[in-house]
Amino acid sequence: MQRLLSTYLFVSRKLTRDLLNEIANAGFQGVEIFCSRAHFNYTSKTEAQEVRQILADCRLALTSLHAPTSRDLSATRESGQPLSICEVERVRRIEAMDEFKRAIDVAEDLPFPRMVLHMGGTRETADQRKRDAAFSSLEHLILHARHLGVTICVENTTSEMGDPAYLRAFVDETRLTGLRSNFDIGHAHLADGPVDERVEKGFAPLRELVVGVHLHDNRGEKDEHLPPYEGTIDWRAAIKTLKSAPDCNLPLLLELKEKTGPDALGTVEQLRRARASLDRFEEAWG
Repeated sequence: MQRLLSTYLFVSRKLTRDLLNEIANAGFQGVEIFCSRAHFNYTSKTEAQEVRQILADCRLALTSLHAPTSRDLSATRESGQPLSICEVERVRRIEAMDEFKRAIDVAEDLPFPRMVLHMGGTRETADQRKRDAAFSSLEHLILHARHLGVTICVENTTSEMGDPAYLRAFVDETRLTGLRSNFDIGHAHLADGPVDERVEKGFAPLRELVVGVHLHDNRGEKDEHLPPYEGTIDWRAAIKTLKSAPDCNLPLLLELKEKTGPDALGTVEQLRRARASLDRFEEAWG
């Protein structure tokens, strides 16, 4: 099992050589880079080439990119205006697709195998118009990504359109060849129903489509992105569920949120905490 970390943990900071070196020194072997221009300017070929060299120097693999979730106003500030493949208004949908294509195009200078994206925003309600918009968007994005050797992976979220059962029905009905899923265990734990059944209930519809997993914990009420074992997920049962996937070598990647305010931790301590939780998970997995 590889030790993998999402740079979402440091999304408020610039992705620098020093930061990636710290990640490598903490014992991680690969990363998923979160696409936010203030963190990683995916529109800059120069920056992509620099990060490729840094990753090589640090001996870190790039396992995936997470698509941008909002439109930036500048290199140092995000507008908070969400990017969505479900935009019903054609002009806005094309603008969103263009931004996603810019992120996919990073593969020209910085190769990566998978792009993780959300089916709309965190509160996206499902309706036929949005479903048709998502189909149109994904049809174009999958084709664009395929030319660069990238697989598009839609992630389960807490919205109606990100619900695992909805995503599976969408894939079955649209027959979009090549569309896969990234299973987010923390998001699944926020679904309705008995706490001890949520992860299995979320994983079951997507089992054959999952090609990557995001690991994080919460207390079942909000998307806290805590290290495993700091929330209320039953990790023994969760591991059993994950091991039922057809692919026994799924990339299992920590996606944590940075502690801020009075509880803020330094980079080394954040990484120590992340590594300790992954070590415990790895032991349970083995």
